[in-house]
Amino acid sequence: MARIVMKFGGTSVANVERIRQAARHVKREVDAGNQVTVVVSAMSGKTNELVGWVNESSPLHDAREYDAVVASGEQITAGLMAIVLSDMGIPSRSFQGWQVPIHTDDSHGAARIVDIDPTELDKRMADGMVPVVTGFQGIAKSGRVTTLGRGGSDTSAVAVAAAVKADRCDIYTDVDGVYTTDPRIDPKAHRLNKIAFEEMLEMASLGAKVLMIRSVEMAMAHKVRLVVRSTFDDPEAPQVAPDGSPGVPGTLVCDEDEIMEKTIVSGVTLARAEAKITLRDVKDKPGVAAAVFGALADESIVVDMIVQNISDDGSVTDITFTVPDSEYDKSVKALEAARASGAIEYARVTGSKGGAKVSVVGVGMRNHAGVAAWRFKALADKGINIQLITTSEIKTSVLIDDEYAELAVRALHTYYGLDRRDA
Repeated sequence: MARIVMKFGGTSVANVERIRQAARHVKREVDAGNQVTVVVSAMSGKTNELVGWVNESSPLHDAREYDAVVASGEQITAGLMAIVLSDMGIPSRSFQGWQVPIHTDDSHGAARIVDIDPTELDKRMADGMVPVVTGFQGIAKSGRVTTLGRGGSDTSAVAVAAAVKADRCDIYTDVDGVYTTDPRIDPKAHRLNKIAFEEMLEMASLGAKVLMIRSVEMAMAHKVRLVVRSTFDDPEAPQVAPDGSPGVPGTLVCDEDEIMEKTIVSGVTLARAEAKITLRDVKDKPGVAAAVFGALADESIVVDMIVQNISDDGSVTDITFTVPDSEYDKSVKALEAARASGAIEYARVTGSKGGAKVSVVGVGMRNHAGVAAWRFKALADKGINIQLITTSEIKTSVLIDDEYAELAVRALHTYYGLDRRDA
């Protein structure tokens, strides 16, 4: 007997028929003798609709009431899932976040989970029942309902899995696993059998949309094994692992130690709409970087790639960094305001929108020399100019013109031997 948390995203529960499809996956695990807790998102599009109603009611609304409204989407799905499971002969009961309870801080709209009391869920599973828990929400010390913000349902599922000491957390979505790159860009992409937490975290932060960053961070911290798999696979088909052996389909996200043979590169990611900003002739003195990026942080602007050059005499420096295209104008205004106040000194600011960040990720990069050089050669062979480069222990990112983005992804995917063998 295994203990499994099964999470179904918005597209997986978009209507009652899809809820029935998801419930058939739950029934398969229950029939196999496993203890199951289900975590659900709101129906696809419902959260956006609820947010729209709140903003239409009042642009300056109370965040506590925002949470009261927006949390209702998951409540509907959880109730419907419990009804469908019960109709299939599987005892089930829905639980809102406060009923578990899932304790959070009081940051309404972007709360963070503090702890989860697993007592009720443990008891229900031991009694042969399937609890269906609302994702994306919890309860603050004040007794008010809170929502967890973007990626909240995935985060809820991982937190519940950690609390009940689940053997794994299955994340059901509209794709059948994690791919070496976006198959829409490169049809030769293939599904990974396993990927390390660190790799998945980098890929999620660099543009891969399969899992949310917060959920991967929590899974890595609590050693919760994740499986990314498709809701739309046949629930009654034999369970076959990606390598063709009997087992769990999809991609296993796990600790690096579980991966016997690590590939040099596991994936290539693409993030578009990246703006580049350069501050020219910045007065080079202690604290200048803190002043520059502090001015941006004060405006809640997230900075990504950063490169700093120093002049020959060390008196001035150029600082280049990237922000999302949508934050470009706001960033320039913040920097000009900081110069006007005397907080920073620079000659001028230049920049452009519409860049693309292409990254390669792999834990095997730690132990192989020349990976970066191979990357630059692959791009040079295609005549692609590199504007910025940043690296970490397991990834390298470059900023290039957007018109070359997909060509770069395909070139690197092939260069690192990631193409499907039958392609």
